Amino acid sequence: MAAAIKGVYYPSWSNMDPSSIKTKHYTHIFYAFLNPHNSTFQFQIDQTQAPLLRNFTSTLHAANPPLITLFSVGGASEGTALFSRLASNRSSRHAQISFTPASKFDGVDLDWEFPQTPTEMENLGFLLDQWREAVQNEAANTRRRPLLLTATVYYSAEFSWGVPRAFPAASMSRNLDLINVMNYDYHGSWNTSFTGAHSALLDPNGNMSTSYRLGSWIRAGVPLRKLVMGLPLYGRTWKLRNRGVHGVGAAAVGVGPGSDEPCMLTYAEVVEFNWTNNAMVVHDVETESMYSVAGDNWVGYDDERTVAAKIAYARNLGIRGYFFWAIDGDYNWTISNAGHL
Repeated sequence: MAAAIKGVYYPSWSNMDPSSIKTKHYTHIFYAFLNPHNSTFQFQIDQTQAPLLRNFTSTLHAANPPLITLFSVGGASEGTALFSRLASNRSSRHAQISFTPASKFDGVDLDWEFPQTPTEMENLGFLLDQWREAVQNEAANTRRRPLLLTATVYYSAEFSWGVPRAFPAASMSRNLDLINVMNYDYHGSWNTSFTGAHSALLDPNGNMSTSYRLGSWIRAGVPLRKLVMGLPLYGRTWKLRNRGVHGVGAAAVGVGPGSDEPCMLTYAEVVEFNWTNNAMVVHDVETESMYSVAGDNWVGYDDERTVAAKIAYARNLGIRGYFFWAIDGDYNWTISNAGHL
């Protein structure tokens, strides 16, 4: 049986020094993000960035234990236009294939958020076909191990909003080594009328849950050995309509506190929120999630107990492992350590 994946994303804007990472908690680390030029589709690593990337990979390769390093392409802020153009024809798909930078990453992760039409989904499949061919050819020419190819994807294998469309599961299963499923953001600032467990394992009232959404990928035919469950190192916040009614799904009137963006606190900030506000902390058994209440502020999140439950679920399901977004959101490695429980 293949070794379990314990992945984590490292944002390029993080202040965390790679040498400070406790690598015992992880097997794979994804550098987010490196993106190609928007017209040539080539990577252009400047003189400032190159030594930082070399330091990142060399430090983590030399760590004990060492980590497998991948760079992630895309991200939510990049949007979809660049990748729509890149994947639209064979020549543009080929232009970006240059996976041997001096920074010595072990693989590449595609985080296209998200293909908008059935045609773009089909083109994603073609893109992965070409990338796999290029990686295999490069490995044969250099006599090195093939670079890993992974993708980070929406929590469901199909979209019910916008134009109905589904991911090219056959191409993904054939070409990708791992498929990272973003099992979070089921609820957020886009709906301020009620609170929500944004990474709920279970949903007693519907299908907004990790158990159901991972199942959509399995039903689409993706092999269990390639599926990796996403876990957030952040919570989502709301303002309660009635302070006395505070369960998951309680009426809300707006977003709660946030640091980098409205409605969002890192787990480290949740710990501080609980401490400084003497918050009421509740384990919601029905969703297998946590929430805290202080005044009219409500935050839903995962702690080490609910993360351990999700990891146990993933193991029992037989999928490959899990990953966290993102490494600098943890508090004293508390959540990262849950994989050892």
